[in-house]
This record gives sequence, C-alpha cells and structure tokens, in this order.
Amino acid sequence: MSHTPHELVEEFPDAAERIHALKETDGHFARLADDYHEVNRQIHRIETNVEPASDAFQTQLRKHRMALKDEIHTILTAPA
Repeated sequence: MSHTPHELVEEFPDAAERIHALKETDGHFARLADDYHEVNRQIHRIETNVEPASDAFQTQLRKHRMALKDEIHTILTAPA
C-alpha cells in the first residue's frame, strides 16, 4: 500500500496545463477534479492512520477514485 498522494498532475504529468485550463473553463471537469482531490485526500488520511477506516470502506474509496480518474482521463485524451 502506497502512502503517496496521487495528485492529478502527478497522475497525468503531460496534461498539467490542460488540467489547469479545464478546471478554469469546464464546470464538469472542475467538479470531477474537486471530487478526485477530496477522495484522494481521504484515502491518504486513511493510509497514514490519521483517519482509520475499515478495509471495505477503503476499497470503496479506491474504486471511486479510479472511476473519477478514468473519467478525467477520458476528458484529457479527447480531442480539444
């Protein structure tokens, strides 16, 4: 288990500028990015024992983060 936060810019380093631009201009993308950030932070707090949680809840959060990441990836790789 990794205790490293999975920030969007780290997950998609070649898309850092596009991520920033979409957060400013696309409300749907901005909500996805905000949701991803919140879920990602919650997972990080759990992994570092700041906020303990059950294995089932951790798994649920990780699946949710992956679904958000997949949707974000789809947007980032779509033709501009």
